[in-house]
Parts: sequence; structure tokens; C-alpha cells
Amino acid sequence: MMIRMSILGFVVLLSRLGYGQDQKPASLVHRQVEFVLNLSAPYENVFPLFGADKERVWAEGWDPQFVHPQPAHDQAGAVFTVEGGHSSVWVNTAFDAERGRVQYACFAGESMVTLVTIHVQKITPSHTKATVVYERTALKPEANDQVNRSADGDQTKGPEWEAALRTYLGRIK
Repeated sequence: MMIRMSILGFVVLLSRLGYGQDQKPASLVHRQVEFVLNLSAPYENVFPLFGADKERVWAEGWDPQFVHPQPAHDQAGAVFTVEGGHSSVWVNTAFDAERGRVQYACFAGESMVTLVTIHVQKITPSHTKATVVYERTALKPEANDQVNRSADGDQTKGPEWEAALRTYLGRIK
């Protein structure tokens, strides 16, 4: 009896690992998109604009609902939700003005996780560069199309973000 249970347990384990199956497990899509923004403005004016709360001033339709902190404030550890095509929960994992790094982890239900990393760099006293990297990962095969559509959309964000930021920065000069 003990040997049968051990063999049965081993067979179950092998089947969970995919052994003895004719078909391969479905692969999950992971996409990375990067774009660079060049802005004619001082670093001190640009960096804060990549915080979720401050992004409201230049990104049309961006309206994060802060869970923490209250009142809303851009900082590492901030948690907020965003409604849109799908509801998502965001966590600000880095907000470091000294090192020029901002990062968010975004969880879109049980289908996709997105990591957004922004490196902001002072080029001259009046010129700032920001490199934005989106990494999207499907959590289940049914989300592969969603990840691909989102990543395709990310490829168009660079010019849109740069234009919106330039418009806003031009107004505050």
C-alpha cells in the first residue's frame, strides 16, 4: 500500500511538471518597450512629474486614486488604483530623486503584471533626459493578446508623453 501511494504520488508530480504529456504547456508572453524623452527643462522641474500624483498635471485623463498615503503624495511605497479599460492596482516601488529613478509595479487583475521603470538624467542645467521602460507579462495564456496589445500601445507613448510634458513645462516657465 505504501509503495503504491508513493508511486502514485510520483506519477502525479511528474504530470504536474509536464512529463508524459504530448503537448507543451502554453507559453506566457513577456514584452519590453523602451522610449526616451528629451526635455528642455531643469531636472528639478522634470523629475517630480513622473510621480503618479504629479503626473495628473500633464497626462490627460490620468486620475490615480491613492490608497496610501493620504493625502496623495509621491513616494516609494505609495499604493493607488486606476480605472480604465481594466481596473489595476499600482505600487510605487522606487521614487528616488537623488538617483533619478522611479518605478511602478502594476497588477491588472489576475491577467497581467506591468513594471514601469523611469530613469531621469540631468544632461545640462536646462536639459533633462528620461528613459522609460515598460515590461509586461501575462499571468495566464488568455492574457497574451492583452499583453501584446498593451505593449504595442506602449510603443506610441514616447511622442505623446514628450509632447504633453513639453506643453506643461512651457506653461510653467
